[in-house]
Amino acid sequence: PSSPAIAIPATINGLHVAGVQDGAWPDANVPFGTLRLWDSGTGWGQIETTQGRYDWAQLDEALATAEKNGTTDVLLVLGTTPAWNAKRIVAGDYPAPGAASAPKSMEAWDEFVSAVVSRYAGRITSYQIWNEASLSMFWDGTPKQMAELTKRAYDIIKKTDPAATVVAASTTVRLTGAFDRFFPRYLEELRTLGWPVDAFSAHLYPESRGTTDERAAFIAQVTDVLDAAGAPDLPIWDTELNYGLAGPGADNPRQSISGSRARDWVVETTIDSLALGISRTYWYIWTPEPYPLLGMQLTNTSGAVKGLRIVDQWLVGGTLGTCGEQAGVATCEVEKNGVPSIIAWSLDGPAALVAPDGFTEVCRTSNECTPVAGAVELDETPVRLLP
Repeated sequence: PSSPAIAIPATINGLHVAGVQDGAWPDANVPFGTLRLWDSGTGWGQIETTQGRYDWAQLDEALATAEKNGTTDVLLVLGTTPAWNAKRIVAGDYPAPGAASAPKSMEAWDEFVSAVVSRYAGRITSYQIWNEASLSMFWDGTPKQMAELTKRAYDIIKKTDPAATVVAASTTVRLTGAFDRFFPRYLEELRTLGWPVDAFSAHLYPESRGTTDERAAFIAQVTDVLDAAGAPDLPIWDTELNYGLAGPGADNPRQSISGSRARDWVVETTIDSLALGISRTYWYIWTPEPYPLLGMQLTNTSGAVKGLRIVDQWLVGGTLGTCGEQAGVATCEVEKNGVPSIIAWSLDGPAALVAPDGFTEVCRTSNECTPVAGAVELDETPVRLLP
């Protein structure tokens, strides 16, 4: 069960925004509380293409766009490595050759981190060390080297902007071998360095045919490894998520998750996050038009965005009470604006719930509300019971 009275902030769901560095932004009907800057031309390798010369134009524009639209909670991914400071230049590195390399000069990393934090203290609220450091296309150094980058950045950030949150390098989970090679060893090195992070991070993309259930299983896998490492009780952020992306391998082609299914999966994902201890989920990626890479589109009128609106309506600004399971039914108590509610769903297949005394209305993710008449029929899509 969850601890009682946990606030549910708007930052429970965040977005990546395609083209934010060029002024692009979702419509006002796309609710989210925090922005992750990745794939936005704002990493080290894109800002310092020549040693000692920082081009802040894209990061300046991205922040100005977010602030103009009322988003002041911003997570910046600090890596990748500039080519001039790469120990190895590999053509397949993302987003450019050499980007995944360990730096030749750690002092250059220190200078970049110091420069970015000094310039944006109070405007960038969180810094993530690296993206998907478990995958060689993003990081081909060692877990120990990544831990050293983490520690050096943590010390610089805390000295300059103590209120900023330092987020560990993210790991993927769906490629089990990569996860096992990187994440436990990275945690071991962070422990040696005194745990120089404020939050841990995993990317909980399931395989292409995977559902919210597979993501929930990945959460358990991550928390088991954290527990085994003796990690402190820090927030866990899912800093990049979508469903249906192709892979791993040719036997898992891209799947399309749209309409009511996408809406419901966003709601289910958020409920899982609350119940299983994921503080934030950053959806990848809002685009003005459909993006063929994605299984679940996040355009202004997409089913997934309708799910974000249901989350905003049912949960954001409320408090989470006790969550529990009984007879194949999961429930979470939520109070919002002084109104109690119960979020309920089946754990496996059809189920029924007798509404507690005083709860007279059931609302579905379609935004249809009906009077409670007898037992409430449930499936894996959450419903909301109201007085």
